[in-house]
Amino acid sequence: MKRSLIFPSVLVFASLLLGACATPTPAASVDTSALAQKGKLLICTDFPYPPQEFFDENGNPAGLDVEIGTAIAARLGLKVQFINSVFDTIIAAVTSGKCDIIISAQNITADRQKQVSMIPYFQAGQSMVAAKGNPDNINSPTDLCGKSAAAESGTTEADYLQGTGDYATPGGVTQACTRAGKPAVTVVVTQKDTDALQQLQAGKVSVYFADSPVAAYYTVQHPDQFQLVGQVLEPISEGISVPCGQADCTGASLSPLGQTVQTALKGMMADGTYASILKKWNLSGSAVTLP
Repeated sequence: MKRSLIFPSVLVFASLLLGACATPTPAASVDTSALAQKGKLLICTDFPYPPQEFFDENGNPAGLDVEIGTAIAARLGLKVQFINSVFDTIIAAVTSGKCDIIISAQNITADRQKQVSMIPYFQAGQSMVAAKGNPDNINSPTDLCGKSAAAESGTTEADYLQGTGDYATPGGVTQACTRAGKPAVTVVVTQKDTDALQQLQAGKVSVYFADSPVAAYYTVQHPDQFQLVGQVLEPISEGISVPCGQADCTGASLSPLGQTVQTALKGMMADGTYASILKKWNLSGSAVTLP
């Protein structure tokens, strides 16, 4: 069923409780003292970001990340609860105990790995979306010099456009424009991803910049309004974020909760559950493997 472009708004950290999928026995045991709430796995997620996370016509959480999170919780013998979060403060939410883990299309970056441990579970690139017909003739990132682009705050897309975060040293689009003697790109950073898309829909920017599965989703759902432009930038792994282990945040020393989440994910990969979820969302090409 075709979904409307603008999804229902919800309060930040609004809780939506789903029943855990049936499973004979838990695949891994969890130390309940490590959980924010006994018997539940609280997952911070930034809704909406389809097809990875969004609300369906009945207001229920849906999408690739939602199904992966629900399956992990079931294997841990827990009910799952998704906490709707603002992306640029989502790491603070998990480190302060508002949720147990994050599953929210988070690219694994050096900056994030200083704050949380990240378990790879998906791979995605970055894509630009223009209005139908590509009126500003954007075919590469440097075509944005002197023009405008919108992206959600805290994302690698916003960092790439501004040359911040992991792109501070190698440089992003803004630095590339400066080196070429061209005007800098005007970057519109929004609190929610749908706000960035609305900037394009309203004709206020030349492109909307997002992860490739999300960009493709909108162009397929609304081919009369949007089109993909340029090439998909180099894919990067996305991770399930968990509080750091005692030693460090590099992933070399996962916390006990992180270890059980990783065990559950490995089990899903081994028995075909992981592949089935990706296939359902036409994202089989974005699968990763765990060592």
